[in-house]
Amino acid sequence: MFKLEPRAAPSTALTLASPLIALAVTVVIGTILFAALGKDPLAGLRMFFVEPLRSGYALAELSLKATPLILIALGLSVCFRANLWNIGAEGQFVLGAIFAGGVAMQATPDTGRWILVAVLGAGVLGGMLWAAIVAALRDRFNANEILVSLMLVYVAEMLLSYLVYGPWKDPAGYNFPQTITFLEATRVPKLMQGLRMNIGVFIAAAAVLGFTLFLYRTFAGFQLQVGGLAPAAARYAGFSSRKALWTALLLSGGMAGLAGALDVAGPQGQLTPYVPLGYGFAAIIVAFVGRLNPIGIVFSAVLMSMFYIGGELAQSRLGLPKALTGVFQGLLLFTLLACDTFIHQRLRWVGTK
Repeated sequence: MFKLEPRAAPSTALTLASPLIALAVTVVIGTILFAALGKDPLAGLRMFFVEPLRSGYALAELSLKATPLILIALGLSVCFRANLWNIGAEGQFVLGAIFAGGVAMQATPDTGRWILVAVLGAGVLGGMLWAAIVAALRDRFNANEILVSLMLVYVAEMLLSYLVYGPWKDPAGYNFPQTITFLEATRVPKLMQGLRMNIGVFIAAAAVLGFTLFLYRTFAGFQLQVGGLAPAAARYAGFSSRKALWTALLLSGGMAGLAGALDVAGPQGQLTPYVPLGYGFAAIIVAFVGRLNPIGIVFSAVLMSMFYIGGELAQSRLGLPKALTGVFQGLLLFTLLACDTFIHQRLRWVGTK
C-alpha cells in the first residue's frame, strides 16, 4: 500500500509554479474531454484560451467578468489567511445587489450622479451585514462559519425572489419578475462607447493596491496572517482573535457586496432572479489559484473569466453544454490541490505484513 509522508523541505520553485502546472494539466484533460465529445480539441481550446482575447469587445467582456471575481476573491483571501472559511460570498454578493438596487430605485429624473456613490456604498453595507450574521453566530455560539455562510446564500436568493416577484416588481414589466430599469444617474459609467467595460476596472485595481498594502504593510494585516498561520503564537502575542474574526468577515462581505452593486448598477441595470451568477463560488477557486495574493488573484480572475466566456462560445459555436465552464473550473481547482499535495508530501510504498 502507499502512504503520504510530509516532505522535509518542499520545493519553493514548484510551489510557485504549481498554478501553472495545474493549468497545463487542465488543458491536457480538456483536450481529452473535447476529443471524447467528438469535437476538434484545438477548436475547443481556442474557444477558451484564444477567442476571449482576440478583440477589443472580447477584452471588454473579459474585464466585466474579471472585476467581480477580483473583488470577491480579495475579500476571501483575507478570510482564508485568517483561517476563516467564508463559503457564502455568493449570498453577500446578492445582498449587496439588493441594497444597491433599493437605493437606485429611489432616484428620480432630477437626481444627480452623486447617487452612484450611495448605490455602491449601500452594496458594501449589504454585503457586510450578511457577513456580520456569520461573524456574530461564530463569535457568540461558535457556529461553523462554513455551514452558516453557505446556508445564508439560499436565504439571500429567496429574499431576492420575494422582492422581484412581490413588492419591487415593475408594474409596467408585463408581469416579469424584475424591478424597474435603473435610471442613468444610478448606472456605473462606461469607459468606451459601444462596450460594456466600466469604471469597475479602476475600482478593482484600487482594491488590489489597497489589499496589497493592508496585508503586507500594516500591523492589522500582519495580525490576521499570524492568527491564521499560528493561532497559539497570536494568542501569546496578545492578538485578538475576536477582532480578526470580525475584520476578516466584514472585509470579505463588503467586497462581495461591492461586486454585487457594480453588477446590478452596471451591465444588468435592474434586479432579476438571475442576479446570482456563481461569482461568489468561482472566486473561491480564484483566491486559491492566485495563492491568496492580490497580484496573483488578478491573473487567476482573468483566467477564470476566460473559462466563463469560453464556455459560452463553446455552447454557441460548437454545440457543447454550458456546464463545460464548471468542468474547467473544477478541473483547475482539483489539479491545483493535487499538485500542492504532492509538492508538500510524497508517496511511499509501505509493505504489508
